[in-house]
Amino acid sequence: MKKILAALMALAVLATVFAGCNSNQASSSETTVSTDAASTDQANLAPEQDASDFVLLTDVVPDAILEIRYYSTYNFVGDRIDGYEQPTALLTKEAATALKKAADELKEQGYRLKIYDAYRPQRAVTNFMNWAKDIEDTRMKEYFYPELDKSVLFDQGYIDEKSGHSRGSTVDLTLFDMKTEKEVDMGGTFDYFGELSHPDYKNITEEQYNNRMILRNAMLNNGFKPLVEEWWHFTLENEPFTDTYFNFPVNESSVK
Repeated sequence: MKKILAALMALAVLATVFAGCNSNQASSSETTVSTDAASTDQANLAPEQDASDFVLLTDVVPDAILEIRYYSTYNFVGDRIDGYEQPTALLTKEAATALKKAADELKEQGYRLKIYDAYRPQRAVTNFMNWAKDIEDTRMKEYFYPELDKSVLFDQGYIDEKSGHSRGSTVDLTLFDMKTEKEVDMGGTFDYFGELSHPDYKNITEEQYNNRMILRNAMLNNGFKPLVEEWWHFTLENEPFTDTYFNFPVNESSVK
């Protein structure tokens, strides 16, 4: 009888081990299928929806201050802009790495970076286009284009069908003085449509002009190129995407 009981117990142990092996194999198989499915989903993404080469700007430049104007209503449109789902900033990995170097250089001079905009979805640019066509909507004229009639914004290039921001390696920014704990005076506001915004505009104070040059020099020293019409606008010279205009939304889940 003891021999029979021992044999039955041995069979029970073997059955348990066998069942566990099958369970582990099934779990491994499910994991493989899940991973393969995720890889397939990523591979099937249209290029403009693929955020795999993007990062949260503040993950790379943690001391950057964010004031994402297109998430707010304080912008030239007067509404939150399509595609801005969180007040955060995204950039390509290459642009974010270069921006970190510029931030470190400026930090030695007593400044932090303040970010107005970085990656901009194509849907946001379309939002701008549709707004510009509505000539009657001039709610924000006194703040952003007091010298211009809204009807000239297309012809003068302030609004266009494409933006370098949508390629992911362009950033709009200013300086924050760590000593005064205030934004640096650049002699003009972000997104002002007019000659006042040109980096080399001279009808401002010497201090305001020098502030523009401090920002400009740090950005150029670290691989960015400027825009002749906007003191706040810089694009990575060797940007990784020169022809892709991305359209995924601005939120953390796009890159996490």
